[in-house]
Amino acid sequence: MKGDNPDPSSTQPAFLAGGGELGALVRNFNWSDTALGSVEHWPVVLKITVGIILRSPVAMALLWGEDGTLVYNDAFAEFSRDRHPTMLGMEVRQAWPEVASFNDNVLNVGLAGNTLSYKDRELTLNLNGTPKAVWLNLDYAPVLDENGRPVGVLAVIVETTERVQADRRGRAEMERLQQMFAQAPGFMAMLRGPDHVFELVNPAYEQLIGHRNVEGKSVRAALPEIVNQGFIDILDRVFESGQAYDGRAIKIGLQQTRDAPTEERFLDFVYQPIRGDDGNVSGIFVEGYDVTDHVHGEAHLRLLMNELNHRLKNTLATVRAIVRQTLRGAGPMQEAREALSARVSALSRAQDVLTKRNWQGSDIREVVTAAIAPYSDGADKRFRIEGPALALNPRAALSLSLALHELATNAAKYGALSTNTGRIEIMWSLIGHPEPHLCLEWKEHGGPAVITPSTTGFGTKLIERGLASELNAKVSLNYRREGFVFTFSAAIASLGEQPEENSA
Repeated sequence: MKGDNPDPSSTQPAFLAGGGELGALVRNFNWSDTALGSVEHWPVVLKITVGIILRSPVAMALLWGEDGTLVYNDAFAEFSRDRHPTMLGMEVRQAWPEVASFNDNVLNVGLAGNTLSYKDRELTLNLNGTPKAVWLNLDYAPVLDENGRPVGVLAVIVETTERVQADRRGRAEMERLQQMFAQAPGFMAMLRGPDHVFELVNPAYEQLIGHRNVEGKSVRAALPEIVNQGFIDILDRVFESGQAYDGRAIKIGLQQTRDAPTEERFLDFVYQPIRGDDGNVSGIFVEGYDVTDHVHGEAHLRLLMNELNHRLKNTLATVRAIVRQTLRGAGPMQEAREALSARVSALSRAQDVLTKRNWQGSDIREVVTAAIAPYSDGADKRFRIEGPALALNPRAALSLSLALHELATNAAKYGALSTNTGRIEIMWSLIGHPEPHLCLEWKEHGGPAVITPSTTGFGTKLIERGLASELNAKVSLNYRREGFVFTFSAAIASLGEQPEENSA
């Protein structure tokens, strides 16, 4: 067995002077029991190589001869943990059995006069009794004797485990950040340098700019349509001042492709300066959201509120007029109360029709049907309603509804609806081109003989003046003896949308 007892007959060779702990161990080691033999008989190349190893601050080891007898220095001893000092003078296969095949190859290659080099080579070694993955930079070169014959292999070992693991952690963190970057609901971009060169963009940013290839290009070159919109000036200020910029609902014109028209968008975004290790701004991080739908929604909401306010004022004005005229021309209070209630109910039914359509216009048939509902038997036996589809704007729907209510009320009191056999035809058509008009006719049949009234009541005034002033319509009331006839004509442009081709 190899021993640590010094050879009392040996003298201290000069090449073994110094060398730290391993220098002392080598000097006092009984090399006679190894393939190297006693130190005084070592060949010059062995002495020179061992002297270099012992004085090197880098971990080095010598694998001497075909068995690879080990001589190493303090740095290698530190790397080897609990294998030191027992492996000194051992064959490398015995000293590192878990990587025996790896070292066999090292010896075969080196003793054949060739070199080997590994960068961040992963090996599993038993260090301090526990198998552990380590990463090493390994360089092997043959040691030649005076005749140029390979007699050993010189190994330089640099452990890179901490760096490799740190790099892996860094890459994992970067991959995690890139995944978050890619999956972020908002748009993101990394800009580099004073020219604001795109370094990285996420899918949301790509979608915003029409999936154009912008990485490696400056903002000015990649998005030429925004050059004169002030955004590059803001980027310049952020880069120069180091102060972030926070924009809210900022309008921007963007092209989805280079030749496409510019589309107006609204963005919430932040330009956040990025500082390098020297503390200076090296780039800008862009993060934000496309809030175009939100901005349009708010604008639409404001429009609706303004429209609602306008309509409410108009409705209240109509109600005030109804109340004032009803009370002015009514007889007993009970009769006035009933007339007022009926007119307000008619107004309410018209508004119900409009509400169902979100006040975006109502079909004329719905308006007519709602207006005569209190006098209809549900089977339309007393009313004949015919005409093409036509969307009325809210003002036209309310005015027409109130007029039809007055007509139905008069018919119930004095006309066709005052008898069991009376009938009413409500017919309309669209005539004229290129400026079509709506022509509507109310014709009563089977009622008592009609007598032209001697005075004009509120209902008649509402019909004649209301429709004429509100809709610029032509109105005619014909008190024919055989049945009352009302006609109404107004330009489609004052009533609402263009009609559909099909007839109701």
